[in-house]
Amino acid sequence: MRVGGAFRARWGRTGRAARWAAAGTAVALVGGGAAWGVGVTADRASRVETSDQRIAVVDGPRDDQRVTLDTTFYRPAGRADVPAIMLGHGFGGSKRDIADQARRLARHGYAVLTWSARGFGGSTGEIALNSPDYEVKDTRQLIDWLARRPGVRLDGPGDPRLGMAGGSYGGAIALLTAAHDRRVDAIAPMITWHSLADALFPDAAGAGPSDGVFKKLWASLFFTGSAGRTACGRFLPSLCEMYQEVAEKGRATGSAVETLRRSSPSSVADRIRVPTLLVQGQSDSLFPLDHADANARAIARNGAPVSVVWFQGGHDGGDPETERIEGLVLDFFDARLKRRPGAFDGGEFAVTRAGGLDSSTREVVVEEATARTYPGLSHDPVRLPLGGGEQTVYNPPGGSPASISAMPGLGSLGSGALGAFGPVGGPLAAERPGQFAVFDTRPLERPVRLTGAASVRLRVDGDGPLFAKLYDVAPGSGGAATGGTATLARRLAAPFRVSRGQDVTVTLPAMDHRFDRGHRLRLVIATTDLGFATPAEPASHKVRVVSPLTVPTVRALTTAPTPVPAWVWALPLVAVALALLIVLSGRRRPAPARPQDSDVPLEITGLTKAYKNGHLAVADLSFRVEKGQVLGLLGPNGAGKTTTLRMLMGLIHPDSGEIRIFGHRVSPGAAVLSRLGSFVEGPGFLPHLTGRDNLDLYWRATGRPLDEAHLDEALQIADLGSALDRPVRTYSQGMRQRLAIAQAMLGLPDLLVLDEPTNGLDPPQIREMRQVLVRYAAAGRTVIVSSHLLAEVEQTCTHAVVMAGGRRVAAGPVAEITGSGRRLEDAFLELIGETS
Repeated sequence: MRVGGAFRARWGRTGRAARWAAAGTAVALVGGGAAWGVGVTADRASRVETSDQRIAVVDGPRDDQRVTLDTTFYRPAGRADVPAIMLGHGFGGSKRDIADQARRLARHGYAVLTWSARGFGGSTGEIALNSPDYEVKDTRQLIDWLARRPGVRLDGPGDPRLGMAGGSYGGAIALLTAAHDRRVDAIAPMITWHSLADALFPDAAGAGPSDGVFKKLWASLFFTGSAGRTACGRFLPSLCEMYQEVAEKGRATGSAVETLRRSSPSSVADRIRVPTLLVQGQSDSLFPLDHADANARAIARNGAPVSVVWFQGGHDGGDPETERIEGLVLDFFDARLKRRPGAFDGGEFAVTRAGGLDSSTREVVVEEATARTYPGLSHDPVRLPLGGGEQTVYNPPGGSPASISAMPGLGSLGSGALGAFGPVGGPLAAERPGQFAVFDTRPLERPVRLTGAASVRLRVDGDGPLFAKLYDVAPGSGGAATGGTATLARRLAAPFRVSRGQDVTVTLPAMDHRFDRGHRLRLVIATTDLGFATPAEPASHKVRVVSPLTVPTVRALTTAPTPVPAWVWALPLVAVALALLIVLSGRRRPAPARPQDSDVPLEITGLTKAYKNGHLAVADLSFRVEKGQVLGLLGPNGAGKTTTLRMLMGLIHPDSGEIRIFGHRVSPGAAVLSRLGSFVEGPGFLPHLTGRDNLDLYWRATGRPLDEAHLDEALQIADLGSALDRPVRTYSQGMRQRLAIAQAMLGLPDLLVLDEPTNGLDPPQIREMRQVLVRYAAAGRTVIVSSHLLAEVEQTCTHAVVMAGGRRVAAGPVAEITGSGRRLEDAFLELIGETS
């Protein structure tokens, strides 16, 4: 089997977050019917014909009754017979969520059928969790409909050339349909399950779901978050009763396990014999990577070619890598349905890794590592001894307060207040005193890349569930209790159940994570976790490790070197052009200053900017900022925040209105801009230079004396330690962010403008950043922070300007905007809602 350049080229696409992940997000929970067209419509620009129809299917085992499925069919206009793809949506969603993906596939030469699964959107019927008797029977009847559709390529009578794809709920139906219907030719399921019983009742000790720990928060989103009039929405009554029983008991029943297994690929995995691309998220506490591993191993045993991809997103957030994943799925179907040679031999493995921040775009650089074969989760292990001795931990009465690992669907909020609750820090990680035991390795002499599922053998005296977690402990700050900044790797916990005096081998969550030299691996065993059901009775456990920590690695994974961006080589030309612009601007007569406003750091009046495509980015924006204020510029994506900041810096011209800094009108090359320090859309670091050299070069370019740089203060802010003398291309996202903020503060400018300054920072760094900004403004300077993190603005800023659709919808002190007793988040959502 070869991977070669073709696989790298396909996988090497880079992308931004868009709507593909919505197809797999189980917490979308958006009901409602579909919009209906009349007959067939054509998108002239894309040459895609679409038609909406309601297709009647037999209602499960009741052959005398019918359910109608709300569907849309997309077909490339003017094409001969083409292969078909059935595209499924995520749980709680509908066909609307995947309309954009369907159109893109149709533009590439596929007939695409989307449908709202029974019980969702405009479809009738009741939710049966992808049961073979209901949803699988529905999809088989949809295949019958496709086989009769003109323009769909057939492999035989009633047999369309067919692929299936989808995320989460839509991914599972692809696997199950492939097992039950031989007419499916290729599948590309994404962030989905192997066994739904194991997903909702996981047991990291291998005892199975009957002895597993109930994943209560995710289960409640499934069963009580769907639209409907009953306690658990539009589910089959038998499923509703099953959920209510296990929710009351907090344990799986035999009938629940059997029901959930019937709705799982695990029950029919020996019948899936088609080429498969499995895409699984690394930020996923609902269906972790071990579900894709189990599917991959089962399908490979049948002799079918399987490729596996781990990407940065998942049900808990993260980067969905939209264009990259869409491109990979498209090429997979091209290889399997259009029979294009030389692509996807099967067996390939790829994992994406955050490689730092692109200084030119401020987007996270995603690197891909590939291997010729899928290695599984226990390949080439490294064994690391753990210290800590025997420790006693307690389960509190009522199981509360509970530790926090992940919150369903809210992983992106990890840098907020939740991360500050406990002594063992990290995004959305909080351990409660007395409720956890800590076992550390020695500081690493060389980096260790964990790729797979680590494991350890424990001796536990006590009864009940426990939760194993793996932390990355950095050297430096922290006392004896924590020994440094600790970050919960991937925010995942491995639940397991023990009996008194039991030795148990615990498999930790599968992941891809690099532990740097000098860092330690920390195993934490906790008695509670907010996402799971724990006993109400108080209890104690004695815990000690009886084996080293086994850490799997995959040395065969190779990462293509990141090329130096083209903009680096263009820097000399850019420098010449900027110098010429400054000279020419200096020849113009500057706009007269307004002495009465010389103490006003910033005043914006009637600012308007429209782009060539007609998009109105900023419309008649006005606000004023005074000395000593920390102003938060708030708004959803597309609100016009970044465009406003770019005009403020003189990088683009407004169509109308004006910006004055300390009474001087802003124009390219204006002298008053020397009083402004900024970090907007990338700091422009040279990746081959060290962090220290980048700061030095930046300051020298200003032509100001070195003693005015206040370099020591900037380096203290950066807190990069020895990394300051490493090339910037080796920096993580958080390291580049800190260096960028330090660069903006060089010279201690009177007006400091920062765009999303806390991106990539861990909770202790975020808290320090808050203090830095407050102190900075308290010294008589002014700070403007553009952010979408409402909690950060609420805790840091004195004033706020809220934008939506390019317009100001509110401005003033944060306390006035929120109103008495309200949080900024509530006020923000209300203000944005009023403009929509």
